[in-house]
Amino acid sequence: MSDRWLHGILRGGAMDRSAGPLVVKVGGSLLARPRWAELIAELLAGTPRRCTVVVGGGPVVDGLRTIDAAAPQAAEAMHWRAIEALGITARIVAEALSLPLVDAPQATRGVLDVPVWLRRDVPLPAGWHVTSDSIAAVVAAAAAAGLLLAKSVPPPVGGVPAVAAGGWVDAHFPVVAARLGHIAWAAPISPMPAGPLRDER
Repeated sequence: MSDRWLHGILRGGAMDRSAGPLVVKVGGSLLARPRWAELIAELLAGTPRRCTVVVGGGPVVDGLRTIDAAAPQAAEAMHWRAIEALGITARIVAEALSLPLVDAPQATRGVLDVPVWLRRDVPLPAGWHVTSDSIAAVVAAAAAAGLLLAKSVPPPVGGVPAVAAGGWVDAHFPVVAARLGHIAWAAPISPMPAGPLRDER
């Protein structure tokens, strides 16, 4: 376990990271940090072999939000454009960490190509209230895996309802996370760089 990360539990007992499987949601805002690849690699070094990484959209999806706010588009169309953006960030992370890009959770560590996986009729409502937080929870439920949410800041105190109410995860997350027995979190010890940075939402 890296000494550059804080860790905690949202639901369940302590998660045995030597076992598996595990889904690691990497918040998109982490990609705006200097030397982000090194930071994420340190986090993943302590995860089990059966580890699927789901990468948020970060600034890429934030750009789509800005466009949609200025001239609102059809919710379904923007939903899928945001999902396509998750494919871009997934490829960036996979290449930077020399990990395979996978279309489903595997027996080995890989970065999930979210657009490909979601096109298999995975049930999710369309809208900005559903982000890669909920997607990662759906992946974890489908793989009977634990979930580790890695974000730029620690969550509010109070478990899943509190983190949703506080905006640390998306509004739909409690619905899909209800099927998960173990949910943990991680956040870098070092502060965020100066300037307004949103997470992957």
